[in-house]
Amino acid sequence: MNDFPPYPAGLRLAGRRVVVVGGGTVAQRRIPPLIDAGARVEVVAPEVTPAIEGMAEEITLTLRGFAETDLDEAWYVIAATDDAEVNARVGAAAEERRIFCVRSDDATAASAWTPAVGRHGSVTVAVLGAREPRQSARLRDDIVEALREGVLTASGALDHSPGVVLVGGGPGDPGLLTVAARQALASADVVVADRLAPRSVLDELHADVELIDVTKLPRGRSARQEQINEVLVERALAGKRVVRFKGGDNFVFGRGFEEIQACRAAGVPVSVVPGLTSSISVPGLAQIPVTHRGVAHEFTVMSGHIPPGHPDSLLDYAALGRLRGTLVILMGVENAAAIAAELQRHGRAGSTPVAVILDGSMPTERQVLCTLASLEETIEAEGVRPPAIIVIGDVVAVAHPERYDAVPAGAGVALTSEEA
Repeated sequence: MNDFPPYPAGLRLAGRRVVVVGGGTVAQRRIPPLIDAGARVEVVAPEVTPAIEGMAEEITLTLRGFAETDLDEAWYVIAATDDAEVNARVGAAAEERRIFCVRSDDATAASAWTPAVGRHGSVTVAVLGAREPRQSARLRDDIVEALREGVLTASGALDHSPGVVLVGGGPGDPGLLTVAARQALASADVVVADRLAPRSVLDELHADVELIDVTKLPRGRSARQEQINEVLVERALAGKRVVRFKGGDNFVFGRGFEEIQACRAAGVPVSVVPGLTSSISVPGLAQIPVTHRGVAHEFTVMSGHIPPGHPDSLLDYAALGRLRGTLVILMGVENAAAIAAELQRHGRAGSTPVAVILDGSMPTERQVLCTLASLEETIEAEGVRPPAIIVIGDVVAVAHPERYDAVPAGAGVALTSEEA
């Protein structure tokens, strides 16, 4: 082939026949994007990987060697065998039929190259790096990440339609925001945020984005939920795209569905971007499993913002006290002593291991270990303040065997081949 640069083009393959010759790992990587593009994919190979076999309902499998007539009526061809002679035959047959052909073994002999592809919103980024695939992939990643972070702007790739998007911000570390969350923030005209949403991300908002603070402080100033609902609806009805940005996940003690109900009642379009809930992610970051084989077969997440015995409490402490698995308490620092006493009263042993994780995922994160019986004095002695996650159960001893007298029976048992 010559040294002229390639001419870039976007192929619209929906409903069109594409032939992939070869059934190995290279073909395995190339097939899913073709399926996503709507192509009618036929794979021709004597044998294929299990992953390709698993795609049999989405593609046509022809399990034999290549024949030149396999390319009849094809629009695009990929030669992906580990046999250079077969790939050359595929290339020659494609050239004879004026079909563009990619060769996995020799780009210089191909009539087409596969770019490194990434997507952001409705934008597709495709990079061809002069037959240097690693360079192309790195540049592709840099461009897509810059789009996601807002360093490069592609406003046409984002949905700017009026409405409300509920965005879960995760436990606090901005690195734990989802891609969808960053895209939603980049599309916003208005951001309605509380103090538990990742704060540093707000500095990345465009200067003309309206930021509305709806922080709820424990025993301090708090925005009423009704006020928050009114703000969301009012701005959306004014033609704005409103992002409700909160910590954790919208529906885990986040009152997200109340906001959905308010939007629905007002006829405002509303969508949801889930976030990492701190009930799982914070213990995970602290390397405490909420379940562990042979130790805990269930975990329960509860809110501790209402003390036991309060008329508004919906918790069945008798049932909670009987549970053998892991109990994760959110918003429970103030009522931790009363909760610990009630759990013990209903059967949970005072020797049960407990971890209190403060400022989970943040640079100031620290972990305090104790037992259920000593939780009250530990919180007082260690100056524990919200936000903190309380993890109660034998999984804490699994994570910290050096701190507790014994690791629970069944922990760390080797998996059999059937269980792995």
